Amino acid sequence: MKPSPHPSSGPGRPAPAPGLPALPGRRGFLGGLLATAAAAAAGPALAPPAHAAAGPAPAPAPRATRPLLLGTYTSEAGGGTGIGTAAYDTTTGAITPGPVITGVDNPSYLALHPSGSTVYAVAEQDPGAVTAVRLTPDGTYEVLGSRPTGGSGTTHLSVHPSGRWLLSADYGSGSVAVHPIAEDGSLGERTDLVTHSSPPPGPGQGGPHAHQIVTAPDGGHVLAVDLGTDTVYTYALDESAGTLTEVSRAALAPGSGPRHLAFHPDGRSAYLACELDNTLVVCAYDPATGALTPGPGQSTGTGSGTSYPAQPVVTGDGAYVYLANRGPNSLTRYAVEDEGAALRLLDTVPVGGDWPRQLALSPDGSLLFAANQRSSTVTVFGVGPDGSLTAVGDPFPAPVAVCVLPLP
Repeated sequence: MKPSPHPSSGPGRPAPAPGLPALPGRRGFLGGLLATAAAAAAGPALAPPAHAAAGPAPAPAPRATRPLLLGTYTSEAGGGTGIGTAAYDTTTGAITPGPVITGVDNPSYLALHPSGSTVYAVAEQDPGAVTAVRLTPDGTYEVLGSRPTGGSGTTHLSVHPSGRWLLSADYGSGSVAVHPIAEDGSLGERTDLVTHSSPPPGPGQGGPHAHQIVTAPDGGHVLAVDLGTDTVYTYALDESAGTLTEVSRAALAPGSGPRHLAFHPDGRSAYLACELDNTLVVCAYDPATGALTPGPGQSTGTGSGTSYPAQPVVTGDGAYVYLANRGPNSLTRYAVEDEGAALRLLDTVPVGGDWPRQLALSPDGSLLFAANQRSSTVTVFGVGPDGSLTAVGDPFPAPVAVCVLPLP
């Protein structure tokens, strides 16, 4: 768990829903999960209309289902026992539970390799670590092993687009690390570790708190968002040595608490959630230099009180941005204007759970998933042509849901 200044978790949450069933060995993960979900999605055959010809009614074709992975805290009361698996109906959004990938501690954030064959999980603990898990189409999984990050409280990770490097951010120590990825998806020894030693921590912060690390769409720069220093650091990644060299810094308002950013598809704008001053900041990005230039903070549309915005996501066409607000348990929708350089607040909708920690769009953009930490649920929304969100189905029980990752 994170230090107390960071409101990602804490006591007083309702008792979580029962956990997902334990995985028997290392079999039956993707293949069995999708087969079960497909059968459930098909449902019973419908009676033919009165004017239909006599004879047996044809069975309805099963709806398409895709896998869903769920991150949790295994160290918390009522938490999970590893990486949860499920499948979702691509038409209705209905989620079917699956087994658990065990042998992974505190997998509070997950990232998929570009090949789709390996998933990586943080171990949000002290000391921090990252773990690789191989997924195969025949329904097996294998934990390939963990590597220490060199920091503490590892809270975020991402895979470089080349598929050769894993990037991770340590909240507790305010550091970022790089690990090489072998051809089989396993991780090598860390090649770099950078601790954010300046500027000094912002108001109310005891030190740096790296909360996210991502590669910019240009592929040449890596950005690390640090909540403790109110700074976004841009690094150049040496793709031969796996080392980071700082090339730029973006200073946010003191005490704003930048947490997570998401890029516009054109790679020239990014949207940064600041969890302590209730804003979403539109930033200009220069692919040539890696410089991020923050603009004025935008309202979350949630009224008075602290909204603790957690994470923005951008639709694939770059037309809309969604923001999770943990304080009021809502989702804010923005229209993207001026070729990505401006946002217009449209509306907010209830998330249907408590403390939405993380959001994810389905690969086709038709569904939005919200992981609600304190209610131990995942809620699902249909995405309309105008970007509107409509809740679909009942909340899906998932123990201390802090990350949801729909697979292609």
